[in-house]
Amino acid sequence: MTVLQEVFDHYLNIKFNRGLPAVQMKDFEYVLLEDTSAELFFIDHEQGTFLEWAEAFQPQNPHYVQKPDWQPMLTSCFKQLDVYDEQVCYYLLYTINATTRIIPRNPYNKMNDFMKNYCFFQLAQLEHVTILSKEQKQQLKDFLFFFYLYSHPVNEETLYAFSFKEGTLIHAKTNINMEQYFSHYHDYICQHKHDRTLLTPHEINACKKLTIELLRSIEGKSKRLVMPFEDGIEYLHLINNVDDFLHMFNQNNKAFYQLLHSFLCDHQSNPYHEHCFSMLLQNYVTYILTFHFDDLIQLIAYFHDLPSIGRMIINKIFVDTIFMQKILKEANINIHHYPTIIEFFDEDARSIYLDEQ
Repeated sequence: MTVLQEVFDHYLNIKFNRGLPAVQMKDFEYVLLEDTSAELFFIDHEQGTFLEWAEAFQPQNPHYVQKPDWQPMLTSCFKQLDVYDEQVCYYLLYTINATTRIIPRNPYNKMNDFMKNYCFFQLAQLEHVTILSKEQKQQLKDFLFFFYLYSHPVNEETLYAFSFKEGTLIHAKTNINMEQYFSHYHDYICQHKHDRTLLTPHEINACKKLTIELLRSIEGKSKRLVMPFEDGIEYLHLINNVDDFLHMFNQNNKAFYQLLHSFLCDHQSNPYHEHCFSMLLQNYVTYILTFHFDDLIQLIAYFHDLPSIGRMIINKIFVDTIFMQKILKEANINIHHYPTIIEFFDEDARSIYLDEQ
């Protein structure tokens, strides 16, 4: 099992109160905080966290200075880097590391929290999908990475600063390979800035390893993550293996609709089950509706005699995330031309998709 899969299993256990006994990790442990959030702490440092350790090296904001007169920390390694580039690279580092953080969810942040973690998980799956074309996978990779950053959220400069080049994440302006950048970043601090942190070189290297695992997972270069099995989630393989989901849907989409129906009629659910169901439903959005929006008409027809179930599904599709907003815009689809969909919209869906048009 990879370090990242270990962290991911602990993350899900705590986030969804699964109640499983904790298995000790080598360098980190999750600690619950008073505000019900949870952070990855270093095992030997009660005050140090994986997310916050690099704050001591956060670069000064050059936008607050008329003429910045300093050099980036890694200027000797990347001569094309300026202080503005350094800032967005730091923001990316923080955003990636913050994937491990568990925050208390509320009505104002729950959508962003779900979207960021959904996108991270799907980015880890995408390169393993064989049924989609290369062009479709690239389209989805850009889509998912956009929302991964957007839902953190990052500023606009950071949102558009990075892109994939032959599967590798780069800083678009300078063409800097971000894995190389993060590697040099940790090495430089170990060698030249260790007096500004309480961490040992071993702990900094543990951070480097985990950050790069997170990055490589986003790039699709690592072993794909899996959602751990739990009784009552027999469809979990459809989440852990997108090919299984696409094969099942392409063979018999009504079997998928029936699966949705069965879950919503099951009164033995729990937070982890509900999360997995939301993941599966957003897979329908990501892998089906992105390319075949009109399938939604078939789904509505299937639930014609069960309007309450149909309404629940439609509103989860459109309101759990704002993926559909971008899909509609990029495909130049006017939702007003689909009255059979609109009639299922609740107040939230109407405010997002109708009031703006």
